[in-house]
Amino acid sequence: MSNETRKVTIKAFRFNAETDYLPYTKEYEMEVGKDELILDLMNRIKWEHDGSFSYRRSCRHGICGACAIKVNGKATLACKQNAMELLDLFDNDITLEPSSKKRVVKDMIIDKSDFWEKHTAVKPYVIADIDPNPVSESIQTIAEFNAMLDSDLCIQCGACHYSCPALEVNEDYLGPAALNAAFRFTSDTRDEATKERLEIVFATGAGVWDCVKCNECAEACPKEINPIQKIGKLHNMQFEHKVAQSNVATRHAEGFVRSIRKHGFLDEADIVVYSEGYLGMYKHLKTAVKMMKAGKIHWQDGVPFIDNMPKIKNLDEVQKLIDISMTNKL
Repeated sequence: MSNETRKVTIKAFRFNAETDYLPYTKEYEMEVGKDELILDLMNRIKWEHDGSFSYRRSCRHGICGACAIKVNGKATLACKQNAMELLDLFDNDITLEPSSKKRVVKDMIIDKSDFWEKHTAVKPYVIADIDPNPVSESIQTIAEFNAMLDSDLCIQCGACHYSCPALEVNEDYLGPAALNAAFRFTSDTRDEATKERLEIVFATGAGVWDCVKCNECAEACPKEINPIQKIGKLHNMQFEHKVAQSNVATRHAEGFVRSIRKHGFLDEADIVVYSEGYLGMYKHLKTAVKMMKAGKIHWQDGVPFIDNMPKIKNLDEVQKLIDISMTNKL
């Protein structure tokens, strides 16, 4: 073994939905070179150890998204990730897993039908009534193009989709990739389906208001797109285009601004009362007791006519800034 190679044991998730009752982990010993990628290791497992080992691959240039898997639990494009870097990071331990274990077809191959169904649901294409025989292109200015941010860089690999904890517990949720696509086409100046698409992504249980802002999608994205940024933009666009309706989620968003305007601080008890009302507040009593013990809130918080929240210095300046900048209300 030279300084440029390292003998290690690679662990791989194995499961064939047609023949196996339960998944299992299989180990493969090999010498890994300093320039080898995770995709190279998967190729070597298939070519040198077990020809039945299955995975998707295509371009090898980080463009097609086919080889998206998880390595040691983190979403990875196998064709981009250097293996030696991960061996150093995880003390010579590498475990290859599919992007979603519950959707496995065989080994690293998963059924992505849910991903494509949700992608299709947001109508990810420009909708416009145009001349079928145009005499010129539909030209955008650089500023109009830049307004789409980096949303057009998505390669539909599914890394963010299958790293999203909100989607893991709520299968109706559209997920970060679909919502990124919704922003990309809603912000396209050539598109004429703004309200229709914003109504799709407003839907309770499925839309942007069900994002928990955990940032896992941004961490997972191999193209360094930040889907949370696009989800936040869709929030604002729903207010701008009068699509947003008063419900717990939108009142929660308004409650943040209301709290900052009143105190300069977040009054968490007041936000709950404003969002869900006094009856809705009672379902959070267990959490409230824990927060009181930790000194986060006090027993008077949320009680009508008692305002015991401290206020920041120069609150009037904060209020002026909010009044100037806040242009959208329910």
